[in-house]
Amino acid sequence: MNQNLTTDRPTFVTHLECSMTGERYEADALHGLSRVGRPLLVRYDLDMLRAMIPRAMVAARPTDLWRWRELLPVRATRDIVSLGEIETPLVPLPRSGGPNVLVKDEGRLPTGSFKARGLVMAVSMAKALGVTRIAMPTNGNAGAALAAYATRCGIETIVFCPDDTPEINVREIALQGARVYRVNGLIDDCGAIVGKGAAEGRWFDFSTLKEPYRIEGKKTMGLELAAQLGWKLPDAIFYPTGGGTGLIGMWKAFDELEALGWIGPVRPRMYAVQASGCAPIVRAFEAGAEHAERWEDASTVAAGIRVPKVVGDFLILRAVRESGGRALAVGDPAILKAVDDAAKKDGLLLCPEGGATLAAYREALRTGEVDEDERVILFNCATGLKYPMPAADVALDRHAEIDLGLL
Repeated sequence: MNQNLTTDRPTFVTHLECSMTGERYEADALHGLSRVGRPLLVRYDLDMLRAMIPRAMVAARPTDLWRWRELLPVRATRDIVSLGEIETPLVPLPRSGGPNVLVKDEGRLPTGSFKARGLVMAVSMAKALGVTRIAMPTNGNAGAALAAYATRCGIETIVFCPDDTPEINVREIALQGARVYRVNGLIDDCGAIVGKGAAEGRWFDFSTLKEPYRIEGKKTMGLELAAQLGWKLPDAIFYPTGGGTGLIGMWKAFDELEALGWIGPVRPRMYAVQASGCAPIVRAFEAGAEHAERWEDASTVAAGIRVPKVVGDFLILRAVRESGGRALAVGDPAILKAVDDAAKKDGLLLCPEGGATLAAYREALRTGEVDEDERVILFNCATGLKYPMPAADVALDRHAEIDLGLL
């Protein structure tokens, strides 16, 4: 157990490891990608943790993200940069989904999306490691979360987004203290600008999976699921997959929980959900490939999963295949119908990416990929309040006679 930076609690981080080669990297040092250009994963002394921290101790704590602190990389409590990261609820979707479908509603988190999980961890570690300026490409919600947490601790932030990023996302990024620029391209075009500046030493690159700690924040989704479901994982998880950090993180979390003896070996089938207008992971899965080629001319209403090229592609594909799941693509009409159905039938406002998971579940049910009696988790990754809604402009003239029976 390493306590070099600890002020008031133990920490169990031992080292970082290249996700492709297994090469070890020193903890407590600033890292981007590994020498072979692949994501680094944080490793823990799980034997020591198992001996010192019983599951019941964690289960008895307040149900926020930081209840899992021994399985997280921030060594010193003083470095935590928090905006109040709650445990998100599991909401039934009986009419539009089915009797065994639950939505993990990540829109309840700070800045209204699951990006808060990854960015609270990455920014806290950046603070601990002395980073003073960060840049990031974003389709919207990640940039908003970065801006909020970085501003909270005084780190300068520059964000680049595609020029058709939802207006509310661009404005919230700016309002929360970042300098935000619209780029005439897609998120990987924005990433190229970030990478060039990082290579010149102008800022630290916070692109998805290009620093090691966003995965650690996102894996708390898997830790929470285990606790919420009585330490028995669901049969299937449908996850909206752009960069795929959360899917990778949850798969890592399940391995760590099993090593601790807190869950058994049974895993859910992982379904990586993409839009048919941008489905590089689906194409690679169906081809039996280990890596996904860039998707040209990407287009979908679900901007958060419009990611043409992914650095962690092999990790997503590995988790999906090991779990017995699949990568699935759904069209924009099915996505929009799912959003409409969930709102009108169950009162839950999904974001388009969350709608994609419901659409994919429905298709999987139709093809026999899943059964109605299986327990299924869908991820709604952001509040639907951030996205355009259909007009509702029927008006009444209070000065005229109103036929109440027609109303």
